Amino acid sequence: MRHFILLLLAALPVLAHAQTTTPTPGFERLPSGTEYKLYRRDAAGRYAPRPLAALPSPTDTSRAGKFMLMHVTYLTGRDSVLQSTRQLTHGQPVPMPMPAGFRKGSPEEALAMLQPGDSAVFRLRADSLFRGRPVPAELRRGGNVLVLQATAVRLVDQATAMATAQRLQQDVQAEQQRLARARLAAQLPKDNAAIADYLKTNNLAATAKKTAGGTWYIITKRGAGPLPQTGQTVGVRYRGTVLATGKEFDASDKHGGSPFEFALGRGQVIPGWDQGIAMLPKGSKAILLIPSSLAYGTRGAGADIPADANLRFDVELVDIKGAAATPPAKHPATKPAAKTKTGVKAATPHKATKK
Repeated sequence: MRHFILLLLAALPVLAHAQTTTPTPGFERLPSGTEYKLYRRDAAGRYAPRPLAALPSPTDTSRAGKFMLMHVTYLTGRDSVLQSTRQLTHGQPVPMPMPAGFRKGSPEEALAMLQPGDSAVFRLRADSLFRGRPVPAELRRGGNVLVLQATAVRLVDQATAMATAQRLQQDVQAEQQRLARARLAAQLPKDNAAIADYLKTNNLAATAKKTAGGTWYIITKRGAGPLPQTGQTVGVRYRGTVLATGKEFDASDKHGGSPFEFALGRGQVIPGWDQGIAMLPKGSKAILLIPSSLAYGTRGAGADIPADANLRFDVELVDIKGAAATPPAKHPATKPAAKTKTGVKAATPHKATKK
């Protein structure tokens, strides 16, 4: 949570007092070397230059422990956006800490100049920000400058700031999940079409089946053993290839030939494996055709599995060990309370079901 509140500020070391002979045209300069343009919005909503002398001291202790809700955009010297809180939070301001004191020339000094209603542009020397470390190429190409554009909305206490940060974090996560679901919905028909074409081309369509979750499987040799159950440890020999190219990316033989063991249905493997292996009696050999959304999705895996890659696994279920997971116990329904002669209700006792 704290990292979310501080955003990039926590990653920036203290600035050195790097200065050039004169400020950048249109900018004022603090003694520390930070260059700035400072504006105040009037009652009509227009911004006009605001003299720094008219502002309270940025070391005003009355702000200690409070947070300013702000919009902050980080840019290169050529106005290429590196990060924007408006984009991260869909236009909502984020809480920035207002310390009681700060080092001269630090990013905190720049942002602490702002009062609610202010807007500003700051220019910070990148070679001072990243002192002792390589300056990112984007900043070098932009004149070795990091530009901050900031707008202050209002000052809030710590409790409000924490609640705001938590809500923003939840909103961002919800939006990421929504985008992931939307991408999945768009990608799945493409994956299924590619797998259907593969089944037809390789004469596998007649024997192929599909799990409720979307994994295709073809049993090439049915074992005589039982089906594995959720929670049991299964041992699987396998060979994995990218469906579109046939390129092998992994196999049991690359690891000494020993079966790969995992607890079924516990999320220890990609969803396609949990779904497909559950359909195989012990001793079975099968082909699993797994849509990208049930494999490694948009991120891929290493150099051999690209993004949105459908996968084929040739597998053999060689072992099942341990007991199946016990489903949650259901308590028996409580009988209606019995009335005593005095009219007071006495609850009927019952024993908890053992798990």
